[in-house]
Amino acid sequence: MKKAGIIMLLSIVLLAACGKKIPNAQNWPIAPFTFTDQNGQQFGLNDLKGKIWVANFIFTRCADVCPPMTANMAKLQRMAKEEGLKVEFVSFSVDPENDQPEQLKAYIEKFHADVRHWHLLTGYSQREIEDFAQKNFKTIVQKPANQTQVIHGTDFYLVDQNGKVVQYYNGMNDVPYKQILEHIKILQSS
Repeated sequence: MKKAGIIMLLSIVLLAACGKKIPNAQNWPIAPFTFTDQNGQQFGLNDLKGKIWVANFIFTRCADVCPPMTANMAKLQRMAKEEGLKVEFVSFSVDPENDQPEQLKAYIEKFHADVRHWHLLTGYSQREIEDFAQKNFKTIVQKPANQTQVIHGTDFYLVDQNGKVVQYYNGMNDVPYKQILEHIKILQSS
């Protein structure tokens, strides 16, 4: 009986999202990429084909915004899982010289995230990630010379099944969790 009730509830949620559209949707295509994840495995846009995903930009030596952003992303991941939503999470390191797979793996373990569905990426040059962020996510990534900290945005980006950024949200303060989940539901029903 419980299983039937859960299936019915999920059906109602998905039907409620049918026909809805994400307001002010962006339509930024993500260029093909293949980088290295926290397990030292190749991972890229082809692995995300047909999947909804949320992306952000972080680095492990970040002194201020990255730990709360990562905690917020982990909370979003838990909330999505509780609602039965299938979504992947991708964090691009903005400090690839220092963020090797081992550092990324140790970093994400602090947040008790489901790493089967969260890929922290590295394996590119500083210039490549700066260009990639600007061209694909329309955000700044910049590492000043002789500095340990990297300038980068604090948004979360919702990417649809076709590899297009459809919306972005503040990932640092007052994260609109319910809105993001609603938008994921809309994408799942389309």
